[in-house]
Amino acid sequence: MNLLVVCLGNICRSPAAQGIVERAALQKGLHLNVDSAGTAAYHIGKSPDRRSVNELGRVGIDLSRQKARQVVVSDFYKFDWVLAMDRSNLQNLLAMRPKDATANVVMFGEYVETVSFGEVDDPYYGDESGFQTMRLHLTEIADSFLEYIKPVK
Repeated sequence: MNLLVVCLGNICRSPAAQGIVERAALQKGLHLNVDSAGTAAYHIGKSPDRRSVNELGRVGIDLSRQKARQVVVSDFYKFDWVLAMDRSNLQNLLAMRPKDATANVVMFGEYVETVSFGEVDDPYYGDESGFQTMRLHLTEIADSFLEYIKPVK
């Protein structure tokens, strides 16, 4: 299964979500391809924000190999799930999604009607404490999402 996690600039939330989902999937024995991207082109080619790198590093998740990229139309065919961090990015993704695309495009915190972890707040303009809050929120969402998509054995 292929997952794409998406935020605005692809330097805070979505790189963190990629690392968290990859580790959680590994711990659960799930074989997933996880990538991240942004709906905007602000930071293409840049490394994740040092505050995301530091916060995820505190729990043993390495984001150092990630580089920011922007969502492209082919992502809607390559990935099974395109997971937005908030409603604004979800609306941007739905607007650019081709009619015949195969990806499920949803907000990461609301992937089914009965689940509502809400939006993942963007910590970019705040201090380090916002990055810890982001990590904890993403971890809770990732665990629940992976249980939802886990194949029945």
